[in-house]
Amino acid sequence: MKLGIGIGWRPEIAAEVEALTGVDWVEVVAENLCADHLPDSLVRLRERGVTVVPHGVSLGLGGADRPDAERLAGLAARAELLGTPLVTEHIAFVRAGGPLTASPRLEAGHLLPVPRTWDALEVLCENVAIVQDALPVPLALENIAALVSWPDEELTEGQFLAELVERTGVRLLIDVANLHTNHVNLGQDPAKALDELPVEAIAYVHVAGGVEKNGVWHDTHAHPVTAPVLDVLAELRSRVDPPGVLLERDDAFPPGAELAAELETIRGTLRAAGGPSGTERRNTGPRRGTPAPARPGARDRTAVAQTALLSALVAGTPAPEGFDHRRLRVQSRALAAKRADVVAKVAPELPEILGDGYRAAFLDYARTRPMSDGYRRDALDFVERILVHGGLPDPVAQRRLTHWWEDRSGPRPPSRTTRIVRAARAVLAGK
Repeated sequence: MKLGIGIGWRPEIAAEVEALTGVDWVEVVAENLCADHLPDSLVRLRERGVTVVPHGVSLGLGGADRPDAERLAGLAARAELLGTPLVTEHIAFVRAGGPLTASPRLEAGHLLPVPRTWDALEVLCENVAIVQDALPVPLALENIAALVSWPDEELTEGQFLAELVERTGVRLLIDVANLHTNHVNLGQDPAKALDELPVEAIAYVHVAGGVEKNGVWHDTHAHPVTAPVLDVLAELRSRVDPPGVLLERDDAFPPGAELAAELETIRGTLRAAGGPSGTERRNTGPRRGTPAPARPGARDRTAVAQTALLSALVAGTPAPEGFDHRRLRVQSRALAAKRADVVAKVAPELPEILGDGYRAAFLDYARTRPMSDGYRRDALDFVERILVHGGLPDPVAQRRLTHWWEDRSGPRPPSRTTRIVRAARAVLAGK
């Protein structure tokens, strides 16, 4: 299917996206949609004939666990609601621990790289087959950006993607910004990856901005698209005419005129690069049969490896052997910073109550408290920690924080923390 030129739809720029000319389609984060109704802006776009593609971020298909049935059903429901021609997700893991390792469940709150090993490939292929069976439309998977690389990998990125497509028939969402990120951070050659991957399987392409700090490229989606990323896009276009190209922006949203200018730059890059006018797509139909089940022990071995890495990143356990310790520290800080940012968005009252001290307090909390059940639970746990460990020196802020926690903690038997919070409130009330 020819998608054309698109942009990532976000609530913050809904009006700007609707006003843009020459936008053929939009992509929306699937988890940000309700399963039974759409925002008015998306309804209007669909009425104009604009295709809407849901882009999932939480399945964790590269993880050792099989896909969560509830998350998968929700993604399928959103695909039906949107009448979309395909659904996309990531080649990544986002959680680890749990029954496979008999250890606490840990969440990264971010997309983490899958080891390019035969074990991880077999687990991924089996998970992809489960998702393909459950979705009403084809699936495409995105390559991710990484700050760390796994030791003793057995395949390059291009080889890994080629094997994935060959075994499952899944389509690819190639993010050229992520290829650039991995070039800067890991020394991986984007041209080599493009040479090795099956370009005929590309469903569409992502283009996004980032920033380099101290020799590390951060794929922020909050900066303008840079020339090196556009160079990778031109490299891809010289090999294949992609069915769709989409501009991503997730933060620090510019005015609509700047978004329009970036879209025109992308169009110009595609025109100037030239290359094949089309390609025979072997991958437009159903997948080529069901992949063989993962070898005995593959899930267990993958689970142990991923849990050790995630625990080092979010719980301060020793780094697994073979990893670059400096890069692990960079990744760990990035994960904590993202948690602070997202909690501030899902619970905006907390930065308001805590003021300038919010970020330092949250990062101090995150050093010893891994996330285990999503960002809303993370916000509650953060506030519980403050209230249990002395509270706030300002009694007005203390009362506001206590009320905030009580309003959201939900009906449940009073825990030790609940009793402490209630006692603290009673003391404040008596002042």
